[in-house]
Amino acid sequence: MTTTFITGANKSLGYETARRLLEAGHTVLIGAREPRRGRAAAEALGARFVQLDVTDDASVEAAAADVAAREGTIDVLVNNAGVGGPQGPAEELTAADALAVYDVNVFGVVRVTRAFLPLLRGSADPVVVNVTSGLGSFAATHDPERVEGRVVAPLYASSKSALTMLTTQYARALPGVRFTAVDPGYTATDLNGHSGPQTVTEGTDAVVAAATAGPGGPSGEFRDRYGVVPW
Repeated sequence: MTTTFITGANKSLGYETARRLLEAGHTVLIGAREPRRGRAAAEALGARFVQLDVTDDASVEAAAADVAAREGTIDVLVNNAGVGGPQGPAEELTAADALAVYDVNVFGVVRVTRAFLPLLRGSADPVVVNVTSGLGSFAATHDPERVEGRVVAPLYASSKSALTMLTTQYARALPGVRFTAVDPGYTATDLNGHSGPQTVTEGTDAVVAAATAGPGGPSGEFRDRYGVVPW
């Protein structure tokens, strides 16, 4: 049985990822910051809720300890939790704004990955899936034919670019664990006011594919639902 831990799994892409992986036979642990919503999501899906605030070291360590005591190991870690940050004019962005976005989208991934690596190392085929974005891609954001080329989101986009590079560096530094950065694509979620043309099922295709690739799957790649993409 494959055991998967998903951060930010109480709604949108995280929730749909959990649903699909449960359907695929995984044991799924729902990581969420807000206990009421996290428990409700876990109960609706038939998963187990683990309280987790990716911006809080103590919360992350407590979550890892909880999983160590209950499950002992995990096979897949999906770093899905993310925030969009402020939407105001670029000239009004502050360092505090940047820290808040990076604290979830980048530093949160570092916290969770560090805490859960000992649990992953107990797996025969450990996998980490980092949910990034095409908005962090130089190729996509410089292509006027793509939606990413028409969006201005300095903090979110740069944080996702950092996350993709972090993924490739982890893959190089930790060859015993497969790391993949995945771009869901422009999906209708709370993050964009449900304006994306893709459904959450389509948006989780790349996440599910990376989580279920099996031994010998790719590592250190940036992928979307169609395959490897330029970055």
